[in-house]
Amino acid sequence: MIVVCGEALIDQIHNGDGTQRAVPGGGPFNTARALARLAVPTAFLGHLSDDVFGRQMASLLISDGVSLELTSIGPEPSTIAIADVDSEGFAEYQFLVEDTSAPNLTPEMLPEHLGADVKALHLGTLGLVLEPMAYTLLDLIGREGGGRLVMLDPNIRLGLIPDAEYRDRLNTAISHSTIVKASEGDLAWLFPGLDREQAADRLLSAGVSMVVITLGAQGAFGAHRGSRMTVAAPQVEVVDTIGAGDAFGAALLAWLHDHNAIRPDLCLEPEELKQALDYSCLAGALTCTRAGADPPWKREMP
Repeated sequence: MIVVCGEALIDQIHNGDGTQRAVPGGGPFNTARALARLAVPTAFLGHLSDDVFGRQMASLLISDGVSLELTSIGPEPSTIAIADVDSEGFAEYQFLVEDTSAPNLTPEMLPEHLGADVKALHLGTLGLVLEPMAYTLLDLIGREGGGRLVMLDPNIRLGLIPDAEYRDRLNTAISHSTIVKASEGDLAWLFPGLDREQAADRLLSAGVSMVVITLGAQGAFGAHRGSRMTVAAPQVEVVDTIGAGDAFGAALLAWLHDHNAIRPDLCLEPEELKQALDYSCLAGALTCTRAGADPPWKREMP
């Protein structure tokens, strides 16, 4: 089983006619759904509201096959993200988080130990930003990450992060991570002035086993052991990019799962790395062809 840790929230998306629509989202929520749709045993570890939005998110997780055995429920209202989608389908976000459900994941809501069936942990996005969720999850990977694959997706949200404190927290998370999946924007914030290969090498020198950098319509770059490669993305008609990066990351884990490669001492041959990146790019591209975070199902993948 893969445990996806972090937030579930509601994306308020502006329609072209001036109205809004409420769409369940959040990086970890999207990732958990995408993993389950790709037939990977998945559990969501986060804090949901018992309001109508929270119940809707719980229902979607369950219908996609995600286990809620590690999910807690509380009275706080659901966390809201306001998404502005531009003419090319790219989204920018503002967050309404104070006194809402997602940040309120406390250590008391976690099990004393994760089961032996948990082979990997995934975290990132607001899971390393909002308190008390951030220190709860950082403590979790410090306590439970040993002997398991840990994948970090920073998905940095500028304007929401406390710079110095967040950098320290992110560096700690990186030190526990097997895989770091990031966008070029994430790396520009983390390592200003470095190109993608230099940034990847910096992460590898910190002990990360694999670095994967998403390049949008240009595909993805991967660095693992002695391999460095860029793969192209399928060309599709983009509706919007919401959830595409989450689907990409989930597909990477799904490919590793399907090839019995989920282990902390990750080791892929160059051709295997290429196959994993191609599979991930396809998942991200398919997500771009439909509105909102609607990741592909296993039957849609090769």
